[in-house]
Amino acid sequence: MNRLLPLLVLWPLAGAFLTLGARGRAKARRILACSFLTAECLLALPALVAAASGRELAFAWEGVAGLGLRFRLDGFRALYLLIAAYMWMMTGFFSVQYFAHAENRGRYVFFNLMTLSAVAGVFLSDDLYTAFVFFEVMSFTSYTWVAQEETQKAMKAAETYLAIAVIGGMVTLMGLFMLYHRLGSLTFSALRTAGETLPAEELFLPGILVTVGFAAKAGMFPLHVWLPKAHPVAPAPASALLSGVLTKVGIFGVLAVSCNLFLNRPGWGRILLVPGVITMFLGALLAMFSVDLKRTLACSSMSQIGFILVGISMQALLGAHNALAVRGTVLHMVNHSLIKLTLFMAAGTVYMNLHRLNLNEIRGFGRGKPLLRFAFLMGALGISGVPLWNGYLSKSLLHESILEYVAHLRAEGLPTGAYSAVEWIFVITGGMTFSYMLKLYVALFREKHPTRQPEFDGMRKGYLTPLSALARGGSALALPLLGFFPDLGMSRIADLGQGFMNGGAPAHPVAWFSGENLLGAAKSLAIGAALYGGVIRPLLMRKREGVREYVNRWPAWLDLEAWIRSGAVRRLVCDPVVRLFRLLDGLAESRPVRVWIPAAATGLMRGLDGLAESRPVRVWIPAVCTGACRLLNSLTDGLIRLSRMTVLSVKRAPERPPVGNRLTWRLGRALDALARGLNRTILRKHPMPTDYEYRLDVERQEADRVMGLIARSLSFGLLLLGIGLLAVCIYLLSR
Repeated sequence: MNRLLPLLVLWPLAGAFLTLGARGRAKARRILACSFLTAECLLALPALVAAASGRELAFAWEGVAGLGLRFRLDGFRALYLLIAAYMWMMTGFFSVQYFAHAENRGRYVFFNLMTLSAVAGVFLSDDLYTAFVFFEVMSFTSYTWVAQEETQKAMKAAETYLAIAVIGGMVTLMGLFMLYHRLGSLTFSALRTAGETLPAEELFLPGILVTVGFAAKAGMFPLHVWLPKAHPVAPAPASALLSGVLTKVGIFGVLAVSCNLFLNRPGWGRILLVPGVITMFLGALLAMFSVDLKRTLACSSMSQIGFILVGISMQALLGAHNALAVRGTVLHMVNHSLIKLTLFMAAGTVYMNLHRLNLNEIRGFGRGKPLLRFAFLMGALGISGVPLWNGYLSKSLLHESILEYVAHLRAEGLPTGAYSAVEWIFVITGGMTFSYMLKLYVALFREKHPTRQPEFDGMRKGYLTPLSALARGGSALALPLLGFFPDLGMSRIADLGQGFMNGGAPAHPVAWFSGENLLGAAKSLAIGAALYGGVIRPLLMRKREGVREYVNRWPAWLDLEAWIRSGAVRRLVCDPVVRLFRLLDGLAESRPVRVWIPAAATGLMRGLDGLAESRPVRVWIPAVCTGACRLLNSLTDGLIRLSRMTVLSVKRAPERPPVGNRLTWRLGRALDALARGLNRTILRKHPMPTDYEYRLDVERQEADRVMGLIARSLSFGLLLLGIGLLAVCIYLLSR
């Protein structure tokens, strides 16, 4: 059973390379890809059953990648592995129609399976090193998703995505070096032991560095800049996976650090809470202002990641009483993955029919399309936290955890103002979520397009294939089922995450539909309705030629990446550097540098030159050195002659082969002789070639060239590793 763990990682990898053999046969490649994705989902089921029954599986590849790769399966890992496999399978079914007339389909299929393999490796990892290795592989394979269309906008977004991934990876690697130096191990159990025994001051810096790279993939502020840019340009199936799974891979790394190294550390909770709250609120604000369908959903993903980060920070703040925060974090991760799968596939349906995403150009497309309306509505109600849908359950638990910590502070007589403000931001952000989802729903399904509505109405049939409809409807149906029967589904899902997050057991069963939870949901929905009626309709829309249209009123100068590329950075960073070089240039033109230092250097050189012309240096020292060298040379020649006469015998140098080396020459001659014999007897009509000496030499030269490339790549990697180790040593020596 333990061998199931490497199989879950290697199976999609094998599928990726097998699809290369189907080049030029699109149908065979689609069938092969869907078969491997379905098989991966089926393989994940027994893993979840084993984990749910209390069995923990482990597997180690010692020596692989230096420190070895270690895998472990528990409830949370099995749960998210199944969710990832399920989402890959559903998006794979949807991709058949989405990429029916697209270019570079083979490339997408190959890297799609490669990314699934890397994601499985991260979710099954049992130490930070294994997680980091597969995390970096995932970053580079998923880069092709963003660059798939190869438009100017896509390539620019892919450049940002890759830059954030590389910078985050390097920062994480620095943190891993520091942790390994302090702990001697990077396994999660070693992190837990260190978190219980070592002082927090020794762990905060490496913990923050490790978290940065994972948080960048999750889309945490201020490393979120890739997310609103990558989703609109990536294909819709890839956007669903970027939002639903790859961001959770980043959260997995954050959880591995927070729930082991900083378990029950309130200081870490406060550090994580600030960017979590900013990410939560800013994502919702950006989504309200957006007029692009997929960009709105991307900003929404950023906001929901903020909700999850708030839950993780509450785990550290509540300490041993973190059951609500743990369960809320697990459930919101699961809910967000399933919801974004549904919503992005709905957005993909719109795009593959219209090739437009602007709300003014796609408004009214969903009218008369009940399946699309059902799928989008289920996702919108779920993410808005409407009671009886799955998002309500997880948000209620997260909200309760904040209220629980506020009550704890009051009981201790400590100030609660900051955390009461966090609670209100949480409720308001939930209302903002409802407002921008209401905006999307009204634009797609209630409003009419001023000129193309008859054309849209004519697309009621044939806009979805049966396979796409199955993927869409099956994904959407799961959302209300999980919400209608919370004790059957959500409670058991939450139980699976307790062990990985080291969470405490709940003191009592959760009252999902208590008055307090319903009141919190009602507040958010009321705020959302007010924002839609008081902000979106009057302020974010305008009437033009008698038609109301959506406008993006978000100031361009507030774009973080644009600010970095703008003159602000030039003024704050580049100009001071220029002034520094000008200062150095002025120093170079000063009298001490121009006169005094050259004069002193000239005097020193003249003294050394006079010393070099003196008789001892010119005559005596060379004579002594020459005599000593001649004596040593004669002694060496004598020793060589003596050794040849006694110990060593002079052997004739082996004859150099005319072609290749001795092995290829002799083997080639033997094969040539065999070929000539066959040509005289059996193969007279169809003789074989008799130039194997040269053929084998060509193959040897090609093998030498490939090994040289591998050696140079390895040398370059070792050089980078040496530079990193040197930086770590300098840092450690400077402490």
